[in-house]
Amino acid sequence: MHGGGSGTRHEHAGQPVTAVGTASAADRGRQPVAGGVIEADALTVRYGMITALDALTVTVHAGVTGLVGANGAGKSTLIKVLLGLLNPTAGQAAVFGRDCATDGFEIRTMTGYMPEHDCLPPDVTATELMTHLGRMSGLPATAARERAADSLRHVGLYEERYRQIGTYSTGMKQRVKLAQALVGDPQLLLLDEPTNGLDPAGRNQMLELIARIGAEFAISILVASHLLGEIEQICDHLVAIDSGRLLRADSVSSITQASPVVFVEVDDGLPELQAELARRGLRPVGYQRGLLIEVDGPEAYDMIRDVVADLGLPLIRMAQRRHRIEELFRADPAMIEVTGATSVS
Repeated sequence: MHGGGSGTRHEHAGQPVTAVGTASAADRGRQPVAGGVIEADALTVRYGMITALDALTVTVHAGVTGLVGANGAGKSTLIKVLLGLLNPTAGQAAVFGRDCATDGFEIRTMTGYMPEHDCLPPDVTATELMTHLGRMSGLPATAARERAADSLRHVGLYEERYRQIGTYSTGMKQRVKLAQALVGDPQLLLLDEPTNGLDPAGRNQMLELIARIGAEFAISILVASHLLGEIEQICDHLVAIDSGRLLRADSVSSITQASPVVFVEVDDGLPELQAELARRGLRPVGYQRGLLIEVDGPEAYDMIRDVVADLGLPLIRMAQRRHRIEELFRADPAMIEVTGATSVS
């Protein structure tokens, strides 16, 4: 469950828990590494006839980065490779300049890992588990207890820290998993589907926690998720993969930049508006309760405004449309019809 430090592995609830590192943030200096925090070069992983990662080449820099793709896209496989728990079939990967195939032990001393599935021991308290992990990382007993309290305070479980984990709700268990990823004072967090099983309120709280950790603690974070809207809320950068192949790696702002398309919504008279805009040389396409119109300059905006005014229609909204992350995986038929494009450039 946790990034390794002492290299000692213990079993909890049938799942391996690996100790965290002994080096503190001050010892490591939080210095940025040359290149990227994570680098993959033609990384390939095959399970028999199944290719989980297919010649993946990508660099992940400091900050909060979303790793997105459908279930089975290769996200969890990539995380296992980065932790040095799975050797690639071909290619290579590095974390903080350390080779994942040969330096997994050192990488795990610098990394906190939050697994997707529930693997917490039900019959111990959160404080006991966090303190145990702190001791495994080499901290003295008193320091380990202090670190345990700090980690649980960060995730909002300080008042509940003496309850057995088996009595926790799903949301509280997810917070414990995040706390145990933090207890070793990592430079990098690898979070695998951190909102798994949470209701909307719980998802929002978890996303706020992740965003705060990334902003306040100077920890780089890789968040694996198939929920694209969540990634857009909290991430600076995005790595999108599909069937193990890289679709795009870029900043979220670049991927969701404004498109040359305007969405116009009126309260009444939509057919008349569409017909008049087409008569004047534009190509309006019906979309939801309005029209999508490709524009090539301010004159087009003026024309749309004037047509709405000339027809005396009650204008609800006229706004430039932004690209959506979903378009990386599924082209919007209306956008294709308007622009002729099949994907986000």
